[in-house]
Amino acid sequence: MLKIKEFAADFGWPRIIIFFFLITLFIVAPFVGVSISMSLSDTLNRFGQNAILVLALVPMVQAGCGLNFGLPVGIIAGLLGATIAMQIGLTGWFGFFGAVAICLPIAAVFGWLYGQLLNKVKGEEMTIAMYVGFSLVTFFSILWLLLPYSSPAMVWGYTGKGLRTTITLDNFWGHILNNFLAVRIGENFVFPTGMILFALFCAFLVYLFFRTKTGTAMTAVGSNPDFARAGGVSSDKMRTISVMLSTMLGAVGILVYQQSFGFIQMYQAPLFMAFPAVAALLIGGASVNKASMINVIVGTFLFQGILTMTPSVINSVLQTDMSEVIRIVLSNGMILYALTRKTKVTK
Repeated sequence: MLKIKEFAADFGWPRIIIFFFLITLFIVAPFVGVSISMSLSDTLNRFGQNAILVLALVPMVQAGCGLNFGLPVGIIAGLLGATIAMQIGLTGWFGFFGAVAICLPIAAVFGWLYGQLLNKVKGEEMTIAMYVGFSLVTFFSILWLLLPYSSPAMVWGYTGKGLRTTITLDNFWGHILNNFLAVRIGENFVFPTGMILFALFCAFLVYLFFRTKTGTAMTAVGSNPDFARAGGVSSDKMRTISVMLSTMLGAVGILVYQQSFGFIQMYQAPLFMAFPAVAALLIGGASVNKASMINVIVGTFLFQGILTMTPSVINSVLQTDMSEVIRIVLSNGMILYALTRKTKVTK
């Protein structure tokens, strides 16, 4: 009994409740006319779509910069990479990895500038990060209309300039990762092998990074800045590297999300992507002080599973659409829960 209590305290009651709630939804689903195979397929697809965006939060948490509510900074870099690749006519695998290659240096520059700012406001990083993300999205909402894009696939047809709100990837690299080695069982279940493998590969690279000298120093800065400083580690440098890495992962993450979604969403769309990523990481057992690959994987699966199953089951029972209400309550509830428990860390 004592071991069960210790496990519950360590893993966290909210995650245990969410896990059993998700299991209950899968059990109830067939009785209310919801396809389990389709729901599981959707959950896995959502997991692959969002895993790298959640992973992008880890470096800043580990370096003591808190939760990256400025994730839209990296997303904007990814959008720049995608649209430039489309402008020069890259398609297929060349298009996807070309967009990755283009967005990474842009994200590195954005991340360096972003990191310099956060080093000036230590202790208020999460608040400032949110303002930075909102400001950059607003600024680029203007630039998307002014930058010299001319591809007919992207610009407004009646003016010949300015990017559309939604741009299709059908003739470029839409679903390219999802379809790679995809496993299809029956009519409803599809396992997006390529996208899942790519997300896990990125998580593995980040895991290896934190085993390097720089990654260890970064963790030391986040855990005990005074001890790290005494050991000759530059706190500001490690924090800046963490912000750059987080921004670069955010850029790659939005490219993976886009190819799975099949469209690029411009203008205000990046504003709404930080909170679900933060909520998923916290559901996985992370805190504002510490996060791991397990937190990313578990949290993303649980969060996306709940977002997939709860609306389907409840909508079928009540005959009404409550998906948006559920998303807001769950996302903001888990963020509020974690921010009021700063000292609780799941290892």
